[in-house]
Amino acid sequence: MRTVPRRLLREVLPLALTGLLALSACQFTGHGDDKADEAHRLNTMKAFPLHAYLPDPSSDEGRTIGKAQWILAKRCMVRLGFAGFAALDPGAVDSTYPVRQGTLADRSTVGSDDSPYGVDDPEPASEHGYHNRAPEDSAQPQEWPADQYTALTGSFRSGDSHLAHGNRIPDGGCLGQATRKIYGAPPETVKAGGLKVTSYYSLALELGYQSQKQARNDPAWKKTEHAWSACMKKKGFRYADPDKAATDYAWYRDDKPSDREKRTAAADAQCKLDTDYIRTAHDLETRLQKAAISKHRTELDQVLAANARAVENARTIIGTAS
Repeated sequence: MRTVPRRLLREVLPLALTGLLALSACQFTGHGDDKADEAHRLNTMKAFPLHAYLPDPSSDEGRTIGKAQWILAKRCMVRLGFAGFAALDPGAVDSTYPVRQGTLADRSTVGSDDSPYGVDDPEPASEHGYHNRAPEDSAQPQEWPADQYTALTGSFRSGDSHLAHGNRIPDGGCLGQATRKIYGAPPETVKAGGLKVTSYYSLALELGYQSQKQARNDPAWKKTEHAWSACMKKKGFRYADPDKAATDYAWYRDDKPSDREKRTAAADAQCKLDTDYIRTAHDLETRLQKAAISKHRTELDQVLAANARAVENARTIIGTAS
């Protein structure tokens, strides 16, 4: 389900069963297209008010910052002794965060998309279960050899050297150093969802987490959660809430979804439509996020101003590199 991205983290739920598909015409289309479309529209991080205070790597500004980061990282890597980086085209590097070679997971892993409320469409859920598939146009994280990865990110495993060709790797690696050059000094670390987050967007992440936590304790959320659970029970699946269904350990045993997983996910999605789960949950979170934005308007406006300065810094870096 939801992760601290973003990307977070968070970082993008989602063979048909013959019997299930045979029933789909009468079982899965009982709701009008409008209701299903609304659920799908609300089931994305972009549908939340706080999303306006989080970075969008796919936007023009996001791509500008990403290119500037790689221009600076390229120079840093060359200084560290990676001579081959002199030929790197910063504009051609994926904006996704680097992945250490040999650890890149299958794109269709469980719980890997941008849907805060999990599966919302019974038909694809009956094919893919909870093994999510990223959109066709989404960027695939790029793998880097271990020595380059540690130099780029400053992330080390046990036994990894903190030196590259005799040169000390900067804090956060070359990309971390580049980010500080563009954004300035990093903010204080905050806790969100049990994780320590150090991000230039930490405030928005923390407020989003707190809003969700508060919404889950609201009687309206608990009521729709109970209704969803009762719906699932009638279909032969016993789960207290959608999170427990989506994170069932059984789904993590294989790279491909089992028949039971697919049946469970299809029922999960249908019960969300039957009980109006997504709209209810989204309305609660939206109300609380708007209240949080109103309370922290000054600080959040500072986040937007800092991002605007970062974009200008990035444009300067790109201009001087041309």
